[in-house]
Amino acid sequence: MTPASIPNDLIDWLLAGDVAIQYQVRRDLLDEERPDLQARIAVEGWGAQFLAARWPEGHWGRGFYQPKWISTHYTLLDLKYLGIAPNHPQIRESIGQILAHHKSVDGGVNPAKTVANSDVCVNGMVLNYAAYFGTPTAPLQSVVDFLVGVPLPDGGFNCESNQHGAVHSSLHSTLSVLEGIGEYLASGYTYRTAELDAIAQQAQEFVLQHRLFRSDRTGAIINPRFLQLSYPSRWFYDILRALDYFRRAGTGYDPRMQDALDVLLQKRRKDGRWPLQAKHAGQVHFDMEAAGQPSRWNTLRALRVLQQVAAGE
Repeated sequence: MTPASIPNDLIDWLLAGDVAIQYQVRRDLLDEERPDLQARIAVEGWGAQFLAARWPEGHWGRGFYQPKWISTHYTLLDLKYLGIAPNHPQIRESIGQILAHHKSVDGGVNPAKTVANSDVCVNGMVLNYAAYFGTPTAPLQSVVDFLVGVPLPDGGFNCESNQHGAVHSSLHSTLSVLEGIGEYLASGYTYRTAELDAIAQQAQEFVLQHRLFRSDRTGAIINPRFLQLSYPSRWFYDILRALDYFRRAGTGYDPRMQDALDVLLQKRRKDGRWPLQAKHAGQVHFDMEAAGQPSRWNTLRALRVLQQVAAGE
């Protein structure tokens, strides 16, 4: 699917959305660099609403991880996925506070007061937004060291591996770590990058061996929720989030993606839009979109995935 093959009325509908959507449509679907639009994300619409919820002390919610979706952690992830300019000083300050005050003895970021081992999935997400917002290398090194030490023999990751002894990887955890490594590698860091690249290739293979949502032993659907299109994804795995990761990573089309692509195409409405099928329960700062309705987020993400596939990339 090329830009010329996307109907004008669909592009117009997307461009009628929040400035964050406008910016990413211009960048990803129309191949236009629009720094003026990116600059507006911090001062209007969803970006401004997220930033307005930040406390003067530098955190959101009650701190790093509570209440879950309005905590500092998930708000920073939301801001990253809006595409807000990465040099935002208040956001960088908040990330600095996390890395200075929430590390465990294993070097990972750890919001828990009673659990010694850091959560693998959380650290993948921390690396994701910390790298995007240009965090200096030094405070990230221990996070990288932690993640390098926790892949499982099957190539993926599981947040239960260093806490309750899980031996098979989780698609949830694996994708969160892949996204973090991908952002770190794309952002120009040099610390342990060769190891991270090798780890990412193994983790990608783990996801592909499961054809993005199927058991590698029986071919059965692992979890029906993996096929539900939600946004924001939080820590939950789904096929659109996975396909969008592979797009950003530039891995190219693999035949093992086809089952997921077929499901994605089946979910397209007659008007060419994709719905917001599910929302993850929990307190939010505000609703960006309504469940059951056409979703600009999901439509944008689906179109850019399909556009890359059509280009043979």
